Amino acid sequence: MEKILFLAVIIIALTSFSFMPIVESQLPPTGKCKNGAYPPESSRKVPKYVINLDLPPEQRWTKLVTENKQGLYNLLAAIRNLTNVIFHGKLFILIDKYMPLIVNTLPYPFGEEIAGIANATGIPMGEVALFNLFYEIFTVCTSVIVEDTSGVLYHARNLDFGLFLGWDFMNHTWLVTEALRPIVVELDYQRQGKTLFRGVNFVGYVGILTAMKPNLFSLTMDERFNLNGGFIGIIEWLLGDHSTTWMGFLTRQVMENATSYTVAQKMLATTKLLAPAYFILGGNKSGEACVITRDRGSNTDADIWTMADSGNEWFILETNYDHWKKPPFFDDRRTPAIKCLNQMGQKNASVSGLFNLLSTQPNLNKLTTYTALMQVNINKMETYLQYCSDPCWPW
Repeated sequence: MEKILFLAVIIIALTSFSFMPIVESQLPPTGKCKNGAYPPESSRKVPKYVINLDLPPEQRWTKLVTENKQGLYNLLAAIRNLTNVIFHGKLFILIDKYMPLIVNTLPYPFGEEIAGIANATGIPMGEVALFNLFYEIFTVCTSVIVEDTSGVLYHARNLDFGLFLGWDFMNHTWLVTEALRPIVVELDYQRQGKTLFRGVNFVGYVGILTAMKPNLFSLTMDERFNLNGGFIGIIEWLLGDHSTTWMGFLTRQVMENATSYTVAQKMLATTKLLAPAYFILGGNKSGEACVITRDRGSNTDADIWTMADSGNEWFILETNYDHWKKPPFFDDRRTPAIKCLNQMGQKNASVSGLFNLLSTQPNLNKLTTYTALMQVNINKMETYLQYCSDPCWPW
C-alpha cells in the first residue's frame, strides 16, 4: 500500500504544475501551410551515437550518458524545482527509495541497462527509472506516413513532451520541454559491427519511441489518452501483475527481433500492454502503412487501420485520438495536418514535404522537441530539433 501511495504522489506531482491560461491574444493567427522549411539549419541536427548490443547491458549506454550527463542533470534539476513547489524537496527522497523496486522487476535487459546508466552518471537509480517511466504516460505527438507516386514510403513524426510540466510565463516555454531538447540523439543500434536498427532517443531512455529498421519497416508511438490508462497499469505492476509489457520495451523488442513489416505488425497488435498506445508502422512496399490502436491489458483488442482503409489512399495520419472519432476542439492537430497534406499532394510527397507539414502550427507547438524523418528503402533518417517562435500554440 505504501508503494501505491508513493505512485499516487508522483502522479499528482507531475500533473499539478502551472500551465499558461489561454486567452485570445496569446493564440497564433491561423496560418498557411509552411513551405521552404526544409532543410533547416545544420545546427539543428542532433548528434549521433552507436549503441553496441554485443556489450553487457550495464555497459551499453556508458559512452552516451557520460558524454551527456550534464544534460541529464539539468533535466532532473528542472523536475526537482517543479516538485519543490509542492513537496518541498521530499518527493525525490521517495523516488530514490521506491523506484528501484520497479527496476528490479523489469524484464532483461532493461533493468540492467537502467542500473548501468545510474552507475555511469552517478544519478540515483530511482531517478533514472522515473525518467524511463515518463514516456509511458506523457507523450503528445503527430505521426504521418505518405507514399509518393512511385510507391516509396516516407515516415515522419513530431515528438511533443512536457505538457503541464512547468510553464515559464516570461519566456512562453515549457520548462521540461526546453530541458529535453539538448539531450535528443540519433542512435545506431549495432550487433557484430552492423546496424540492426536506428532510433531517436532522449539520453537515458532505453525504450523506443521513434525507429527504423533498414529496408524493412519504420515505427513511431503516440500516446493514447484513456481513463483505463498507464497509471492503472503501473499500479497493477507494483501489485505484482507482470503479465503486461511496457510500451517502450515492446517497441525495442520489435526493432531488435521483428524480421518484416508483417511480423512487426503482429507483435504490436497482440502483445498485452501495460498502457494504451497508438503504433504507427510503415513498411517498404506500396500500401504498407497502418495505425495500430491498442487498449491496456488485452492482446485481442487491436484496431489495425491501414492506409487503404484511411480513405486518403496515399497517406495515413495519427495524433493522439482514435481515428474513428473527431479530435477535441481544444487539440485538433489532425484537421490542419490533413489540410496541408492535401495541399502538398501525392506528387510532392517527400521528406521535405513532411518537414514542411510538421513545421506548421499547431502540429509545431511549444511542446515540440524534434522532428524525425525516415525513408526505409534507402536507410535514411534525419532528426532536427524544433522550436516555435511566438505567437505559437502552447500545445
